[in-house]
Parts: sequence; structure tokens; C-alpha cells
Amino acid sequence: MLVEREQDVLRAASMYYLQDLKMEVIARHLGTSRSTVSRLLRHARDTGLVEITLRPSSTRAPGLGRSISSTFGIDTYVVPVPDSAGSVERLDQVAMTAARLIGSWFDSDMVMGVAWGTTIAAVSRYLAPKPTRGSAVVQLNGAANMRTSGVEYAADLISSFGSAFDAAVHHFSVPAFFDYPDTKDAMWRERSVRRVLDMQRRADLAVFSVGAVAGAVPSHVYSAGYLDESDVRRLHDDGVVGDVCTVFLRADGSWADVSLNGRATGPTPAQLERVPRRVCVVAGDNKVAPLLAALRARVVTDLVVDEVTATALVEAVGTRTSARPR
Repeated sequence: MLVEREQDVLRAASMYYLQDLKMEVIARHLGTSRSTVSRLLRHARDTGLVEITLRPSSTRAPGLGRSISSTFGIDTYVVPVPDSAGSVERLDQVAMTAARLIGSWFDSDMVMGVAWGTTIAAVSRYLAPKPTRGSAVVQLNGAANMRTSGVEYAADLISSFGSAFDAAVHHFSVPAFFDYPDTKDAMWRERSVRRVLDMQRRADLAVFSVGAVAGAVPSHVYSAGYLDESDVRRLHDDGVVGDVCTVFLRADGSWADVSLNGRATGPTPAQLERVPRRVCVVAGDNKVAPLLAALRARVVTDLVVDEVTATALVEAVGTRTSARPR
């Protein structure tokens, strides 16, 4: 019965989108009602069998995507948005595209690592249900901070990814930043923490954004009590422009000798590089500098970005070297 339904979905979608037949005609062909055809077409869109992409003739997205891909050796998905689009619209459009792509990449018996943040929370709201078997979603960085536990925020976000794919969920119940590197080293020897770290190392797919130190709207990690004033001053003194998974980066992509990284709980760029597919989702003018740093640190394999931010990125790169030497 299930096979027959899937065949009907495919036949209805082919006749509607490829042969340009009306729903009434399709209904007669399938021996069903117009409302049933409508449901079949909706199912085709929801499951990704049919993907609808709008490409306004004036968009620069295809050219920008090719430029970024060739410069950094990654796959780039530039989401067309008008220059007049506000920050909320740009984030929503990017989140919808990222959610669709993640749904197409993630499947049974896979592990997905997810970093919390405003952008990834937006992605979670657009995930279409896709039942999988034997899969898992693991939190990539701790969430507790000086003002609140932060755990509920991160737990809800990670759980929404797990619910979308019927995947087992592995939370990371540690602070976003430890007060002392020695404390982190001790915690990393605990069996409960090592179990989560092992799951992170098994990830087939990592989903994250970049955090921006500067700009009109600082990223969540800089505005929600995760760092004190002395920490922020130290980041500026170290030349930090942003972070990936709460690991701080300079503009050239370097990170190893940034002092606060010894207390951070997220995977380092070197650890992230071991994940086969690393999806970075970005929207916002203040994200250009940290995005460029992340690209230079080689932590991205797939970039989903809005057209306005992509334009600013290409302008920022110019003819300069795009990635630091290994």
C-alpha cells in the first residue's frame, strides 16, 4: 500500500510539474479526486521529491555561488533576497533553504552534530519531518553560562532536530566556557562527558553558524552572559573577529593560541575538519568577518548564505588569499 502511494505521488508530481496538466486531469488519470491530488503534490514538496526554486532574472546568486565555491573549494548555496530585505527576512529565507538541504543529506544510521545559536534555532523551525532509523543528533558545545543554565535553550534546539528525524538525542551538559582550563581537562576525563565527545567524533554531518564579536547585533554568545567584560577585552586584544561552535577565530583563521579557547567546550577547527560534511549557515551583515575567518580556517564544506551577505563576502575577499596554509 505504501509503495502504491509513493508511485501515485511520483505520477501526480510528474504530470503536474513536468507535463503541466491540471489537477482535474490528473485526478481522472489516477482515478481519484482533485483534493487527493492536491495532497499528493503537497507530500511531494514536503518530502523533497519536488523542489521549487525561484530565480529572479536580476539575482546575482548563481554567480556569487560559483565565485565563493571556486575561491574556497566548497559547495555554496546562495539564497536570492532583494537588497531591501530586512535581517529577519534574510534569516528566514536562509533557514528554510538550510533546513531543506539538511533534510536531503541526513538519513538513517547517521550522526549529526548541532551547535546552538540564533541562526540554527531558526533552521530548526523549518525542518520537515523525515523519519530515520538508527540515527542520532548530538550537541556540539556546552550551554551553561554565568546568568542562567542555558541548558533549556540548547536542549530545546537540539531536541527539535532529533524530533524531525526520529533520532536519538545526546545533550552536552557542560558550561559553554569553563572558568579554568584545568577544570575542562578534568571534566573531559569523566565517562559521561567522554561518551558525548565520542558521539561528536562519529558525526557524519555538522551544522553550525558563525558568531560575530562586533556589529549592531552581537551574536548570542557575546550578549547572553557567556563572557565577562575582561573576557571580551581579551578577545579584542587577541584580534578575534568571531567564533565557530564557541571556539574563537582571528581574521586569518588562526585559533590555536587564543587564550580563551583553552576553556571553550566546542570542537576546534582541527576536530571539525574530521567531519565529512560541515554545513555553515549564515545571514547578516556583521557575519562577513567571522565567516571569512571560518572559511580560512577550513571548517566549512557547505555554505548556505543570503545574497546580500554573499556579495559582501566576495567584496571583502577581493583578490587576496582566501585560506591560511595548513
